[in-house]
Amino acid sequence: MSEIMNLKAKLGLDVFKPYAEPHITIKAGMEKHHLLKRAVLVCPAGLYSENAGGEVELSIDGCLECGTCLVACGSEVLEWHYPQGGSGVQFRFG
Repeated sequence: MSEIMNLKAKLGLDVFKPYAEPHITIKAGMEKHHLLKRAVLVCPAGLYSENAGGEVELSIDGCLECGTCLVACGSEVLEWHYPQGGSGVQFRFG
């Protein structure tokens, strides 16, 4: 009987190779913007969170590079580009 892996277990198999600079940043002064709060809800890796002061914070570790946050929030609040070759996520589940 094979065991079905849940999403967190599958994501735990992925390899993340960081680059010197993050490929996603919140634009200056946009931490409390209403559009950015969408990322808290839609990011499949759960990288965005809202702190007690109502500001959205980003932890780039574990990014799936799917672009969902950019689609949901827009380029008004996020600076987003793919990482340079050889860095970023390497999917290991099958």
